[in-house]
Amino acid sequence: MARTPRYNVAASGQWTDEEEGRRRLPAGEVHAWEPGRNETVCGLSLSRSRLARFPHVTWQDIFPESGGAADRVQRVCPRCASAAGRRGPDARPRWRRVNPR
Repeated sequence: MARTPRYNVAASGQWTDEEEGRRRLPAGEVHAWEPGRNETVCGLSLSRSRLARFPHVTWQDIFPESGGAADRVQRVCPRCASAAGRRGPDARPRWRRVNPR
């Protein structure tokens, strides 16, 4: 049985939310990141791109309709959103190959 990947967030910036007990949250451009890997889903190296990891923030929390950690997110990587899935009212269905030949 295939394991469904759990994606967390890597971002170009960070900010501290004082209301929730000084919790670090992503800001700027966000990418999907799978824990245990040193690259984002779209292939950027975390260290070379200087992206901060947020293992406590799930991928679904960065979308504004979730009400989670999306306060200062400016841009969501479209390649990561395509691979990890965008959930919400304006989301397109995930791309899936039906018949490769």
